[in-house]
Amino acid sequence: MSFTLTHRLFLSPPQRTHLRFTFKPHTLKPIVSSPSKPSYRPIVSSLSHNSEHLSVTQAKPRWENMLSTAASLYPLYVTVGGVVACFKPSAFAWFVERGPSSYSFSLGLIMLAMGLTLELKDLLNLFTQRPLSILFGCVAQYTIMPTFAMIISKTLGLSPSLSVGLILLGCCPGGAASTVVTFIARGDVSLSTVMTVCTTLGAVILTPLLTMVLAGTYVSIDAIGLSISTLQVVVAPVLLGSYLQSTFPLVVKMITPFAPLFAVLLSSLLACSVFSGNVVRFNSSIVNASLVSDASLVSRLQSLLSGGLGAVILSVMLLHFTGFFVGYISATICRFREAERRAISIEVGMQNSSLGVVLATTHFTSPVVALPPAMSAVIMNIMGSSLGFFWRQISGSKQELEDQE
Repeated sequence: MSFTLTHRLFLSPPQRTHLRFTFKPHTLKPIVSSPSKPSYRPIVSSLSHNSEHLSVTQAKPRWENMLSTAASLYPLYVTVGGVVACFKPSAFAWFVERGPSSYSFSLGLIMLAMGLTLELKDLLNLFTQRPLSILFGCVAQYTIMPTFAMIISKTLGLSPSLSVGLILLGCCPGGAASTVVTFIARGDVSLSTVMTVCTTLGAVILTPLLTMVLAGTYVSIDAIGLSISTLQVVVAPVLLGSYLQSTFPLVVKMITPFAPLFAVLLSSLLACSVFSGNVVRFNSSIVNASLVSDASLVSRLQSLLSGGLGAVILSVMLLHFTGFFVGYISATICRFREAERRAISIEVGMQNSSLGVVLATTHFTSPVVALPPAMSAVIMNIMGSSLGFFWRQISGSKQELEDQE
């Protein structure tokens, strides 16, 4: 089964086209590839860039397409949840009061849902076919974002707690929602999916190590504790889900259609709950700015941005913008195809903010450390979705992008 569509946790509904011919100009007859897997798995044939295959996809039932469509609305859920958290933070009190254990348990379930749609052998196959672009994307993920998180925190003069939170966010692996945005942008979805899995598996070592190196000057960092937590709530559930998928395929087949929507709703709840827990501090910044009645609008905005709310919003926006921009430019310099550039840009710019929230609430005493990851869940998805829709409007399909190259 194709890894691209097997890992469907974060993909929008497939198009209704059932047959797709892809062949080189001099080839007269397409080669039909039939699936060799048992009949309980979807009949899908994945195409590499230079493959000569006829891809046959079995149409999904309407209710599965509806669930996939609902799952693709993750940016909408987290935005609505953020608005509710602003006006009625008590709506999430039942979840916040049980933290941080509720946060860790939720992230573990999200990663388990991701693992249920993953076949490690397909991951290895794709890695052997396209090692250069995957390796470049993973290196870019763990160099661009951590470095610029530190630069932005120093440039804006953030407090030690906010600096640690921003650096922790930058050191997190790629976010699962990046696959949805890459699909919208007509980027290379296969590359995005593999990068997400690889950076997630590497987070056990790289996230604690980079956080200790870059943020260790602000507070004492327990790198071993961070590593153990990352292993428990991210890597172990992913591997467990993959094991269950190969061991109990019939049971997993009944569960997987509901896994995407379950995961995105739980991710939204996780981010918005942490945001609601700090909304009082944000509201105080807004009130203080509005009390300056004799000040001009510019002065009020400066007062707002100088407070906690403005510092978090500005720093998180700059971090994600830098990830999108530098990720795309670096991929362009290395002469990757346009579809790959978009996938790398989106993957670098979108982080696993849920992991940042869990690590911040579990290992740091100051609740302010969790603010950048929590705010990122809202800002990142709005920025990423906007970028995806922009790219979708200015170009044709992924195949047309490859033909132009």
